[in-house]
Amino acid sequence: MYLLFSMTMLMLGGVLAMGIRAELFQPGLQLLAPEMYNQLVTLHGLIMVFGAIMPAFVGFANWMVPLQIGASDMAFARMNNFSFWLLVPAASLLAGSFLLEGGATAAGWTLYPPLSLQMGPSMDLAIFALHLMGASSIMGAINIIVTILNMRAPGMTLMKMPLFCWTWLITAYLLIAVMPVLAGAITMTLTDRHFGTSFFNPASGGDPVMFQHLFWFFGHPEVYIMILPAFGIISQVIPAFSRKRLFGYASMVYASGAIAVLSFVVWAHHMFTTGMPVTGQLFFMYTTMLVAVPTGVKVFNWVATMWRGSMTFETPMLWAIGFIFVFSIGGLSGVILSVSPIDIQLHDTHYVVAHFHYVLVAGSLFAIFSGYYYWAPKWTGVMYSEKRGQLHFWWSLISFNIGFFPLHFLGLAGMPRRYADYPMQFADFNAIASVGAAAFGLAQVYFALFVVLPAMRGKGEPAPQRPWEGAEGLEWEVPSPAPHHTFATPPKLDSTANFVVR
Repeated sequence: MYLLFSMTMLMLGGVLAMGIRAELFQPGLQLLAPEMYNQLVTLHGLIMVFGAIMPAFVGFANWMVPLQIGASDMAFARMNNFSFWLLVPAASLLAGSFLLEGGATAAGWTLYPPLSLQMGPSMDLAIFALHLMGASSIMGAINIIVTILNMRAPGMTLMKMPLFCWTWLITAYLLIAVMPVLAGAITMTLTDRHFGTSFFNPASGGDPVMFQHLFWFFGHPEVYIMILPAFGIISQVIPAFSRKRLFGYASMVYASGAIAVLSFVVWAHHMFTTGMPVTGQLFFMYTTMLVAVPTGVKVFNWVATMWRGSMTFETPMLWAIGFIFVFSIGGLSGVILSVSPIDIQLHDTHYVVAHFHYVLVAGSLFAIFSGYYYWAPKWTGVMYSEKRGQLHFWWSLISFNIGFFPLHFLGLAGMPRRYADYPMQFADFNAIASVGAAAFGLAQVYFALFVVLPAMRGKGEPAPQRPWEGAEGLEWEVPSPAPHHTFATPPKLDSTANFVVR
């Protein structure tokens, strides 16, 4: 249900993205008034982050974490159910905010005051929707933590868990830490709007920059909430199709933890243009650069895992290698943006848009596709069509780069984001980007209709007991725990038997 909800939100957010790129296809105002253009930008961001990427990873966790640690199910079934069903009214509120006065808020997905203090009632719907989605995320995170810490099979120590479980355990702690901060910031916005407080209203002595500090203290760990489970999926797929153990398992675990800890001390690199003291700029610049170290450890370990492995290139492996390639581009542009004098020039240009789309679309979304193709035969009982899967990959990879790489050049040339119109000098790259983005969107429609739908209907070759026989070099083997109604001593897991190399 999480995955289907995520797919629905991906399509809705994609339609909004198509509207944005259609408006930017040529200079001048084609389809949208500037206010409507900014409403599309706001809703596109909120829907993709809170409606598409995060629920997809929670869906993966629900399905795979119990299987990988030898548990019978997640710890709290009713809370899991409540967590999912909160998402449906939240998404309805978010989409429904289009219908109210002021549209879907033109304040951007970051909801900065003073803009967010002046919007119509649509802003209240968006704030309420974010509260519900935050509550849903916190409940999902509690469930995952309790499941992993309390329900592992005998012998499955923490340092023997598959990396997907490790990355989700760390992600769950991040969610519990930062979601209340977002809730506090948007609640303060709500009271400023309706109850006469002035937290962020400069006319009454409030400080709009304080909202930015609160928002980004949530917003930067949020970036890692959306990428750490992706790292876990990639760390499962690459060893399987390289027929080798993952290189440096312990260093991968520590690197994930280091990324999570560092994510709390880098938030103000989003705020270099707010008049920060030079000392503050230096601190946030150096800590941001420091995040590149554990991330680099991960990329090195993935490449070292593939090195001299007996690799085959089925669709999950293609997505994983594509992930490493495009995520590295996004990571490098992030290091460039961490340099405060450069960021002050590039802030709020399309260079930043290119950077975070390379990290989130080509990062999180590519990993989601890799995980889907890898585990779907076990989920659905049928094999997907390898030809369709590979077509989906190459179509997505090429069109994504055509759609988003030109934005680097636009940003370096000074084209600001969130503008519905632009000078003629930016026309050619925008036209190329719009064509690429449209092709990328169509690739995802193809995926939904010709890969996911047939699998859900049971169409395809029956999946064997081990779908990647011949491809999968490693498999975690965990003995099932003893039945609850007997007093039999559960089998011990031999320290050498957590991996079986076939």
